[in-house]
Amino acid sequence: MQIAKALGAEVTGVCSGRNVELVRSLGADHVIDYTQEDFTAGATKYDLIVDNVVTHSFSDYRRVLTDAGRFVIVGSNNDGDYLGPWPMSLKASIYDPFVSQNFGFMMSSMKPEDLATLRDMLADGKIRSVIDRTYRFSEVPEAIRYL
Repeated sequence: MQIAKALGAEVTGVCSGRNVELVRSLGADHVIDYTQEDFTAGATKYDLIVDNVVTHSFSDYRRVLTDAGRFVIVGSNNDGDYLGPWPMSLKASIYDPFVSQNFGFMMSSMKPEDLATLRDMLADGKIRSVIDRTYRFSEVPEAIRYL
């Protein structure tokens, strides 16, 4: 969200009520508390949806994407599933050829120039790291559960 905002995008953040102020402080132009409102039921159309949990059907996402919009899966809500986001990513790849919008997933790769861009954005204050708690190494399982 911060990167999109730093690059000039109008950003809508969707989060729980406890995170509304944090998301707003990170630069979101609009914030939707998903416990109070379903953004896929609204009339607003989005050019891009980046989803970390995939809690709606693809047809719900299609309804709120522009005709040439893009839906990108970054993660999923498959708690305890060793396949993680892969089933949803595969589904998106199969779904994609049959709709006007683009459905896909993000696979990251570390490129020195991208890391330099992030470093510069951090140094310039355009983005900031959010660390709300820390754990000792012996508490890794607890940290992962929290995440």
